[in-house]
Amino acid sequence: MKDAYQRQRELMVEGQIRSRGVRDQLVLDAMLKVPRHMFVPSIEKGSSYCDGPLPIGHGQTISQPYIVAYMTEMLEMKGDEKVLELGTGCGYQTAILAEIASEVYTIEIVKELGMRAQELLTETFEYVNVFFKFANGREGWEEYAPFDRIIITAAPARFPENLFDQLAEGGIAVAPVGDYFQRLVKYWKKGGKIKSRPLIGVSFVPFV
Repeated sequence: MKDAYQRQRELMVEGQIRSRGVRDQLVLDAMLKVPRHMFVPSIEKGSSYCDGPLPIGHGQTISQPYIVAYMTEMLEMKGDEKVLELGTGCGYQTAILAEIASEVYTIEIVKELGMRAQELLTETFEYVNVFFKFANGREGWEEYAPFDRIIITAAPARFPENLFDQLAEGGIAVAPVGDYFQRLVKYWKKGGKIKSRPLIGVSFVPFV
């Protein structure tokens, strides 16, 4: 049965995401399936599928749908990856990851946001492959390392290099990096060495 927002999700995927070059079918399917309106405050419901970020409280935002899709595509997931996400926020990016990855380990420093996301993801959507921690994400989650993929959803001035120790050989990390001028950067580990490639310009809240 279609929910009341399904047509809006279809238009979002076609008009905002596929039209801008995202082609990974796993990503497109996840963006089509996950109900973004469930992750935004009630006052923002009418703007749930608009082409932009929205406030979620505590000075944080839910990212623009295209940016969520683009960052997820840059992770190049096939479906069997263990992913570390730094910045659970409202849980929307987490849900997109959980639709594709084998396991998602997500860390949120604002406990109220993280607990709200945990309740939504585990009780409402019944994801069993998402694991939560409320802490400063800069230390990663060494207990469950190494991770095949790492994604940061807020912007550090520089990528926390200690996290590269928690990235598996052949793994990929994606993060917005910078202060006033930010750019998404893709990192990968090959032969124990980290290589990087700058991607598109972005604007994220600071990584604290």
